[in-house]
Amino acid sequence: MTNLNRTIGQLAEDELLARIIPQLPAGRTVIDNGDDAAVLPADDGSVVACTDVMVEDRHFRTAWSTGGDIGWRVAMQNLSDISAMGAAGTQLLIGLVMPPSTTLAWVEDFARGLRQACEAGAFAWGSPVGVAGGDLSGGEKIMVSVTALGSLCGRKPLTRAGARPGDTVAVAGTLGFSAAGLALATAGKIPARLADDWQDLSESGASADQWAQYAWHIYRRPQPPLTAGVSAADVGASAAMDISDGLVRDLGRLARASGVSIELTPPCDLPGLVSIAESLAPSEGKALANSWWHSGGEDHALLATFHSGTELPDGFTAIGRVLQDCEGGALTGIDPEAARGWDHFGQG
Repeated sequence: MTNLNRTIGQLAEDELLARIIPQLPAGRTVIDNGDDAAVLPADDGSVVACTDVMVEDRHFRTAWSTGGDIGWRVAMQNLSDISAMGAAGTQLLIGLVMPPSTTLAWVEDFARGLRQACEAGAFAWGSPVGVAGGDLSGGEKIMVSVTALGSLCGRKPLTRAGARPGDTVAVAGTLGFSAAGLALATAGKIPARLADDWQDLSESGASADQWAQYAWHIYRRPQPPLTAGVSAADVGASAAMDISDGLVRDLGRLARASGVSIELTPPCDLPGLVSIAESLAPSEGKALANSWWHSGGEDHALLATFHSGTELPDGFTAIGRVLQDCEGGALTGIDPEAARGWDHFGQG
């Protein structure tokens, strides 16, 4: 029986790979994982590709997130980018750096999280999502780089540059809950953990404790609306992008790419976020919830614009409109204090 408390420093690389690879789905390949490179099919002659990096103590803490959480999260943030192009994910390539003291149990849990994310993607898109290969290395901290590949299945790609005056601005997925989960953890108020495969919470009758659990789950295991990109493309969305650095920061990027001004209409009521915020700062609950909704990142919701009169696909909610052409882009209806967003090299 394998001792999962052994560290990777006690294993040869081939031994470690032998523990990881069997846990990962293969997806569709011409030549599978194991050669110097995989060979993958490209059914419509084009491949959608993106890459994200996560660094220990910058993007996650091992005291808060399990290996499975980290595997899920890094896979999902890439699959969300694929979805934002109107594509379906097909394969992941994984680069993993770990200290020699990392336990085999952590590595196997990480692989399990990757597999769970691939299975969720396959269920959403109705086609396999696999891990085609990657690389391992040693280092002082855990770092994960994932490249995701996807297929447009004959569709035209969605980009950030297509929004036009009169378009409706809409969002699918959660906003602000990952930021709320991080705030709870930072305050030392980590809620009870929900099951790894738990996905949603009905807004009717949820208690303050349930909302806190929900936020903590979204922080550790975001639930991007993977089918939303294809749904948006199928009804002729004019532009789309993944929200990873906060709604306002990313909406500003879409406005600049499209050369338009956009008016944002904030929600009147944020019951779940307000409930969590009031547990942390009773006198500032509404303002804090508003800040999370505007600027909280890593929920990986989908932002899209639709031509006027288009019936929004299931899961989308209108949050604004495109006003007019505007060189350099512009946003209106924004509270500057609530709209900083995440910057990888700044303070927020």
